[in-house]
Amino acid sequence: MYKLALSHSEVLAQDDGVVLDSTVGGVLREAAFESSNTLALVEYNEKCQIGKCWSYAELLSDSEKLAIELSRVFKKGERIAVWAPNIPEWVLLEYASALAGLVLVTVNPAYRAAELEYVLKQSNAVALFLVPSFRGNPMREVAREVVAEIEAIRLVCEIQNFDAIFEQLAIDDPPKIELPTVDSSEPVQIQYTSGTTGFPKGALLHHRGITNNARFVLRRVGIGEGQVYLNPMPMFHCSGCVVATLGCAQVRATMILPIIFEPHKILDIIAQERVSAMLSVPTMLVSMIETQRQCPRDLDSLSIVVSGGSMVPPELVRQVEAILGAKTSILYGQTETSPVVTQTRIDDDFVDTTETIGQPLPCTNVSIRNIVDNNIVPISVVGEICIRGYCNMLAYNENPKATSQTIDSSGWLHTGDIGCMDSRGYLKVTGRLKDMIIRGGENLFPVEIENRLLEHPQIMEAAVLGVSDKKWGEVVVAFMRVSFEAPKVDELVIFCREKLSPQKTPKHWVFVDEWPLTGSGKIQKFALREKFEAGGFALVSR
Repeated sequence: MYKLALSHSEVLAQDDGVVLDSTVGGVLREAAFESSNTLALVEYNEKCQIGKCWSYAELLSDSEKLAIELSRVFKKGERIAVWAPNIPEWVLLEYASALAGLVLVTVNPAYRAAELEYVLKQSNAVALFLVPSFRGNPMREVAREVVAEIEAIRLVCEIQNFDAIFEQLAIDDPPKIELPTVDSSEPVQIQYTSGTTGFPKGALLHHRGITNNARFVLRRVGIGEGQVYLNPMPMFHCSGCVVATLGCAQVRATMILPIIFEPHKILDIIAQERVSAMLSVPTMLVSMIETQRQCPRDLDSLSIVVSGGSMVPPELVRQVEAILGAKTSILYGQTETSPVVTQTRIDDDFVDTTETIGQPLPCTNVSIRNIVDNNIVPISVVGEICIRGYCNMLAYNENPKATSQTIDSSGWLHTGDIGCMDSRGYLKVTGRLKDMIIRGGENLFPVEIENRLLEHPQIMEAAVLGVSDKKWGEVVVAFMRVSFEAPKVDELVIFCREKLSPQKTPKHWVFVDEWPLTGSGKIQKFALREKFEAGGFALVSR
C-alpha cells in the first residue's frame, strides 16, 4: 500500500505506475509482438462449450483485416455502434474500430426500440453492428424499425459470424488503404452511464484513459501472463470491454468470454478451465455462492475475485473466501473515470477490504470536497469524492452543460458520490448525493444501514432509500431479498437498533424476489422509489 500520512482529504497522484501514451490498437500490437502464441481469447457459447479461440497473433491479424475494411467504409473519427452480447466478434470489432480511428458506441443488448433510437441519435452513429436476436429480444426487427427513421445510419451489419462481416462491408473495386495514425488522446468509445438515477449520458472516453486504467487494475491484483481470466461482465460496459479485455491484453492473460452469465455454467467454466481470476458484481457473486453451496465444484484454481459496481458487504467477502475459495479485491469508479479510481489489494487486511474501497490507482488524484464550498475537507470528514487525472473522460457527448456541471474549472470530476478518506488515503463510500436521506434535517447515508441489514443471516441483498414523509421530510425504507422465510419486522427493528440509532432504523420494510437492475448489475434505486410511491409494493411499517 502507499505509505501516506495525510493531514487533509487529498491524495496526489502516486508514482508507482506510469501513464503510457498507449492506444487500444497499440496494446494489441504489443501483445501480439511479445506473446504471439499466447492464447488470448476463448469463446464459451450458450451450451457452455468452447467455441472459437485466438492467440494474440491471430487476434491482431483478424482485427487488422477488419480495421482495413472499416477504413474503406468510414472516415476516421466517425461513430459506429455495437449492439450485441458477449461474443468474440464484439472484441474483434472493439480492436478493429480503434485501429481504424473510429469511435465505438456500446449498446446494451437488452435495449428496446426507444432506448436504441436514443443512443444512435445522441451518439451521432453512422452504423450499427448487431446480432439478429438475443434472449428473446428481436434485435434485427427492432433495428430495421429504428434505423428507418435515422438518416445518418449508412450501414447495418450483423456480426454473429466473423467471415460474414466482410461480405456485408464489401464494396466494388476497393481502393488500397492504410490504417490511420491514432493518438492516445483521441476519443475511442462512447459508453452510456448505467442509469441508476435516471436517463443515461454518453461518456466520451479516450485511448489513454481506458488502456492505462485497465493495466493498473489487473496489475494491482497480480494477474499475469498465462493466467486464465474469466470475463462474465457485459462487453457494453467498461468492466467487460476495458478492465477485462484491455487488461488481459496488457498482462498477457487468457480471457474466457461466456456469452451469458448463468451461475452454474460460470462455476463449471471455472472448474473446467482452471480459471484463476474474474471480475463480477455482488449480485453475480451472491448467485454463484448459492449455486456452489447446492452443487459444489472443485474451484481450487480460483484465487482472485475483483468486485465493485455497487456495495460489497463484509459478509459477502467472507463467503467468497469460504465458499469460492478466493481473495477479494474491491474497486470503485464510474464510467466517466475509465472506469476505476480506487482498489483494495489482495494483501489488505479484512477491515480495509470490507470497510473501504482501497487507495487510489497510480497517477490518480482523489480528493474529498465540501458539498457547499468545494474546499478539501479534513481527514475522516464526509464530502463529495472528486477525481482528477489521466482517467477522466473527455466530456459527455453533445452535452456541454452536463460536462461543466461534472468537471469543474480546475479539472476535478465530481462523482456525485459521498465518502471520506483516512490519513492513509483509504476511502469509504457512504452514498450518493441524490441517495442521501435527509430526515428531520439530519443526513443519513444508505450504505451504513445496508451494511447493518446484510449482517442478518436471512438477508442476502438490501437496498435502502428515502421516501417522502409529511412529518420528517424523508424516512428510511429498506428493500430486502431473503434466502428463506422472511424474518419478522419486529425482529429486524431490534436487530438494527443494536448498532444503529433510532432515526437510521427503517420505518418501512419491503421484501422483494428480484431487483430492477441496470445492464451492469446495479440496483436501480430510482425504479424502486417510483414503484414504492405508486403503491406497487406490499410493505410493513412500524
